[in-house]
Amino acid sequence: MNTPPGSLPDFDRLFDRPVIILAAPRSGSTLLFETLSQSPDVWTIGAESHHIIESLPALNPNAGKVTDNRLDARHARPRIVTMLRRRFARFLRDRDGREFFHHRDRERLRFVEKTPKNALRQPFLDSVFPGARYIFLFRDVRANLSSMIEAWRSGRWVTYPRLGGWDGPPWSLLLPPGWQTTNGRPLEEICAFQWAAANRTILADLSRIEKDRWISVSYESLTGATQTTVERLCEFAELEMDERFERHLGEPLPLSRMTQTRPDQEKWRRNEALIQRVLPSLEDIEKELEPLGYRRV
Repeated sequence: MNTPPGSLPDFDRLFDRPVIILAAPRSGSTLLFETLSQSPDVWTIGAESHHIIESLPALNPNAGKVTDNRLDARHARPRIVTMLRRRFARFLRDRDGREFFHHRDRERLRFVEKTPKNALRQPFLDSVFPGARYIFLFRDVRANLSSMIEAWRSGRWVTYPRLGGWDGPPWSLLLPPGWQTTNGRPLEEICAFQWAAANRTILADLSRIEKDRWISVSYESLTGATQTTVERLCEFAELEMDERFERHLGEPLPLSRMTQTRPDQEKWRRNEALIQRVLPSLEDIEKELEPLGYRRV
């Protein structure tokens, strides 16, 4: 890019066709993000973007400007777009941790972004990053719900510790529209509400953009057929694969930094009774996901 020191980069070129992962919380998006981040031409901010997006009061429910995590094109005012692009650019780094602002001679840079709250933000992100590509990741609802329940219980994923009007435990994970209706409800119903809101919103939003700009993938294929699954995703997103990336894929994927307990296909049964209570209310969304390759394992 050959950007002179101290000057702003060409943001349209810098964020050309970025890759954005859309997924419900605890569905394996960190593992996918960390795997794609091994591509030699991928640059990320090194973590999730909560602190970047919600550092702007207009996008933060705690500031009272919005009431939840749903953002659409109306929220992407020119000043907001410019500020976000600058902030993302400031933290960009490659797989070796080299910062973009110290290595501006890159001729090709692919930005990969993920945070579960983005499940509710696709129209907004499309305005910030025109032409973005999207990867829709989903997971067996039973395993996904169980992991969400455990996340709430652990207290490690609290996102809004002082949510006004909320009488339950400190709010964890994403904050969908209508969250107020879950006040006083059992934890499994709150998690089912979050899972349904995330997947239903992603399905609806992606149905409104060009089909060649998004692809779907299951967590089970990512972990069970890693090599072929990641190759398919890289072909879709036009991400480069080199020998180092190939070696990474040839070995068992390391646990993601967000892993709470070691993976186990039957782990969800620890919360089986709770999950069985809410499964009937989620069957319609599961059916919508089936044409994309969703199935219970």
